[in-house]
Amino acid sequence: MRRAAYERYIRRFNAEDPTVFDEYLSPRMKMLNGALEFTGIEGMRDHYQNKMWPYFIERLSISSFVSSKSVLAVRMWTHFEAKRAALTIFGPVLKGEQFDFRGLILYGIEAGKFATITVAYNSFRNTQVTGEVTELGIPH
Repeated sequence: MRRAAYERYIRRFNAEDPTVFDEYLSPRMKMLNGALEFTGIEGMRDHYQNKMWPYFIERLSISSFVSSKSVLAVRMWTHFEAKRAALTIFGPVLKGEQFDFRGLILYGIEAGKFATITVAYNSFRNTQVTGEVTELGIPH
């Protein structure tokens, strides 16, 4: 996959466009994200539409990118900001609380779509509304 196509995926993801999964994911996609596992387009859609996007503004930023026909790897920074106080997949959060993931994501590609997605954490930090920063490790 070319970088321009992947950047379109990221722009649509950042815009919380759930149709991006239909275009970019294999119907049998398997994702491992920390201790979480998702299967297929519906598993991905459920996670983001029901567990992430209602609670967080989530922005993905690519810092490194390599790709071939069958494998894509990125070094990613993902910033989350809580939209409101809620009980979330990260536990209880307050409006404005922030989380920052930095790590690597490896995509297996089949027929031009993501067949596997594996997320490896290098750091995951929480910044409370008071400014206190805590290293969390793997949050899920």
